[in-house]
Amino acid sequence: MTDTDTDTTTTNADWSAWQESWDRQQEWYMPDREERFRIMLDMVEALVGPAPRVLDLACGTGSITARLLARFPEATSTGVDLDPALLAIAEGTFAGDERVSFVTADLKDPHWTAKLPHDSYDAVLTATALHWLHREPLAALYGRVAELVRDGGVFMNADHMIDDSTPRINAAERAQRHARMDQAKARGVLDWAEWWQLAARDPLLAEPTARRFEIYGEHAEGDAPSAEWHARVLREKGFGEARAVWCSPSDALVLALK
Repeated sequence: MTDTDTDTTTTNADWSAWQESWDRQQEWYMPDREERFRIMLDMVEALVGPAPRVLDLACGTGSITARLLARFPEATSTGVDLDPALLAIAEGTFAGDERVSFVTADLKDPHWTAKLPHDSYDAVLTATALHWLHREPLAALYGRVAELVRDGGVFMNADHMIDDSTPRINAAERAQRHARMDQAKARGVLDWAEWWQLAARDPLLAEPTARRFEIYGEHAEGDAPSAEWHARVLREKGFGEARAVWCSPSDALVLALK
């Protein structure tokens, strides 16, 4: 079920290749990406069980949904995003899977939740997506998410979360991370810009990629407040408990319990 068009002539293998290339590109920036997903799903199972109704928020190619269904075959997922190119990959990947649906919506639109197929979810999950929002619209989004999560349900956000009180630690970590990225780049790893250049040349993705850059421009940059900021705002917006349940020197996974 989808509200955007999918090219049904494309094979699953084509979409699988795009999924794989997206994962490799993202891992260049976040080598511990799979660890974040593992902890996220551990906490889903611990708090809402192995058959959750999930909202994959700012879903992109459906990275969370893919890992969710591989681990919990009885789960269902609604993916929501605005990016037409990444949604094309997601829709192609999950075509025919009745457990998955996708919605095109702008999370800055105060009425985006009206497009969803369900009024409530056991879990709302997102990763490496909300850092393009500044603090005020992000806080507003958290308020809307709190209304979607059922009592006893969870929200989790894994993203760049920087503690500005430790500038020397931050600088050292960033220097080391970028040195390792440079080494990987020398081995031929694609970065974000190069990945999009490939997408723009693909016959199936060229048009949605062009629309994607009309929407977002070259790259949207928001804020990366600390995990403590996220937890505090989530509590203010209606969650009963919130804290980081995993962190690296630059990223964190914040969990909020309704």
